[in-house]
Amino acid sequence: MSLSFKIVDICNNSRNGVVSTANGQITTPAFMPVGTSATVKAMLPESLIKTGAEIILGNTYHLMLRPGEDVISKLGGLHKFMNWDKPILTDSGGFQVMSLAKLRKISQEGVEFNSHIDGKKYFLTPKKSIDIQYKLGSNITMIFDECTPYPVDYEYAKKSMHLSLKWAKESKDSFINRDGYGIFGIIQGSIFEDLRKESAQKLQDIGFDGYAIGGLAVGEGHDEMIKVLEFTIPNITADKPRYLMGVGKPIDIVASVKKGVDMFDCVLPTRSGRNGQAFINGGTINIKNSQYILDNSPLDSKCNCYTCVNYSRAYLNHLIRSKEILGAVLMTWHNITYYQDLMKKLRNHIKNGTLYDYKDEDLI
Repeated sequence: MSLSFKIVDICNNSRNGVVSTANGQITTPAFMPVGTSATVKAMLPESLIKTGAEIILGNTYHLMLRPGEDVISKLGGLHKFMNWDKPILTDSGGFQVMSLAKLRKISQEGVEFNSHIDGKKYFLTPKKSIDIQYKLGSNITMIFDECTPYPVDYEYAKKSMHLSLKWAKESKDSFINRDGYGIFGIIQGSIFEDLRKESAQKLQDIGFDGYAIGGLAVGEGHDEMIKVLEFTIPNITADKPRYLMGVGKPIDIVASVKKGVDMFDCVLPTRSGRNGQAFINGGTINIKNSQYILDNSPLDSKCNCYTCVNYSRAYLNHLIRSKEILGAVLMTWHNITYYQDLMKKLRNHIKNGTLYDYKDEDLI
């Protein structure tokens, strides 16, 4: 394994770091825009770079269904296919098999399921997931796991976690080491402290380039999520990046960075943008509301993104109400910029030793 992670600054539990890959560096804490199907919806790669994004996320499940990993491999890999030469992390498909696939059957070997698109039957195993991610050419490969649903009883969570550990070893064994590429383990165990500790320890016994915390942001709520982080993170080695999967809301990100998380991803800024919700300093607004019809001010007066510099709330109100594609583009551009600016703000506070001088809500 040959991804490197260097910690640059430490402030209490939080840290600034640098993950080095074959396609460049990622400064942490980092937020990864979600490019599920080889595209961050409504954004050009050049526009993403202007927001400050350094890494994006693709998805094994969606790309194996359309256009297929062999197609992408023959066309030069995911970076070339989507014209993004910076780092890419690919989710293994475990979450999507749980949330999207039809007629799911789990065994010790893998998951048999029917595509949510056309009903075609697939069988996804740890080895198959890793092989797909290799063909995609992602810099950070995720192990194949069972994303434990919530709520769930202790015995199910234990059984699910042990299955994910089995698959983690098989995923690691199938991973092909090469310079600038790595594989992350995924800690499971639902909300149960002893299961989380066991999962973290046994994954570290296997050995990975980074450790993700999975099975959160699935309905447990903010307070429960933070509680899980409090008893999980102390059991993760400090010299590897920590990735909280599928999170999230700005307040969740701030609180999690304070607990020691380094990486995040979520569809929230892109999905919200397409539906008219903007994240602004101090909260959110719904640009579809009638109060913005004659509002000639920018979306966020403290933001210097392309949208806020060039367009008014009134124009964005018109575009979103009219269901114009440009509305989705401009709102998404702003929201991703907001998230990247938030990460930059957090990194600066860590560097200056001032992060814990602020309440979580005062940082968003």
